[in-house]
This record gives sequence, C-alpha cells and structure tokens, in this order.
Amino acid sequence: MRFLLFIFSCLSVSAFGQQAIKLKHELDSMYVLDQRNREWLTKLGNNQPLTDSLSEVYKTDRSKLAGVLWAEQTKIDTTNLARAEAIIKQHGYPGKSLVGAPANEAIFYIIQHSNKINTYLPAIKKAADQGELPFYQYAMMLDRSLMYGGKPQLYGTQASCRQIKKTKQSRCFVWPIANAKAVNERRKQAGFELTVEENANRLNAAYEPAITVDEVRQTYVFE
Repeated sequence: MRFLLFIFSCLSVSAFGQQAIKLKHELDSMYVLDQRNREWLTKLGNNQPLTDSLSEVYKTDRSKLAGVLWAEQTKIDTTNLARAEAIIKQHGYPGKSLVGAPANEAIFYIIQHSNKINTYLPAIKKAADQGELPFYQYAMMLDRSLMYGGKPQLYGTQASCRQIKKTKQSRCFVWPIANAKAVNERRKQAGFELTVEENANRLNAAYEPAITVDEVRQTYVFE
C-alpha cells in the first residue's frame, strides 16, 4: 500500500512539473508577443534603423508602419490579457517558484499594458512581497496606477507626453513625485539601479522635482 502511494505521489509531482513547464513556455511566448511590436515602435519613435523586411512583411511603407504595428498590438494585448486573467484565476500569480525567471515577469508586463492595473495590483504586490516577482516591478505598476488616478507617483518610473497649452507643442515629462527629495532612496530600496534623473534621461523626459499635479494640469492639455 505504501509503495502504491509512493508511485501515485511521484506521478502527481511529475504531472505538476510538466504542467509548470508547459505554463512557462506559454508565458515566454506571451511575453515575446507583448514586447516585440513595442520594441519596433520604440525604434521608429527614435528614428533608429529597421530592417527593410519589416515593411515588406506588413506591406506598408515606414511612414504608416507605426499605425499598423499598434493595430496589431491592440489585438495581441486583448488576447494576452484574457489568457493572463485565466492563468491568475487558476494558479494565482505565476511566480518564480512555479515558472522560474524571467517567465514570472510575463503577466506583470501584460497587466501593466492593460486597463486592469487596479484590479490586479494587490496580486502583484503579494507576489513581490513573497519574492515571486521583483519588487521594483510592483513599484512600476503602483506608479502607473497613481498617475492614471491623477495622483503623485512614489518612485518616478512614469512619464507622460502631452501638449503644452500655450505653445501647442508636445513635451514628455516625469509625472509629479510625492516627496521627490527622497525618491532616489525609495528607488534604491525598491531595487532600481538608475536614479530618477538617469531614468528621466533614459525616457527622454524632462524632470522637474518640485512640479505638482495641479501645475501639470494647468500647463498641459488633458482631454
């Protein structure tokens, strides 16, 4: 009897391991789909060279490529999000202990690029607190939630690009930060390697430490 229980236990562990491997491969594929077009769009926005074959694949010239890529990405994001929600419902957040790294980050990015941030922010925080996900990623999602809610962010990870009311010119800027004097210490504790100033430079965004949300609303166009 004990032998049979041992065999059954081994088979159960093996089945669970195969399920985890299958899930890991699926998450890896979902992450690629989440990032690929965004990487190309970033290169387009920065006027970086792209392979000529990309225009050939999408049967359009470079001037129209961004619109085509975004249209495709919108469909991908919808499909990815639906699957991500089903995975969370079945497994909880699929963290490092289940699928390893970096597959544990895939669903974070899918949610970060969705309109469901506030729905899943508690699950992301729980995963980060338990070491299943890097804490700095929770910090990024928290910042985005605060920005979308019209509140100051905490870690300075989010930038916004808007039209200036007076000049009608577009400008990218770091969204206002609560207690900006301490932001780099918070960033360090969260696991960020760059300072807020270095991150602003990476984002090609202006950084004004003292600016408030009210001042931003007075300066920029909000639809």
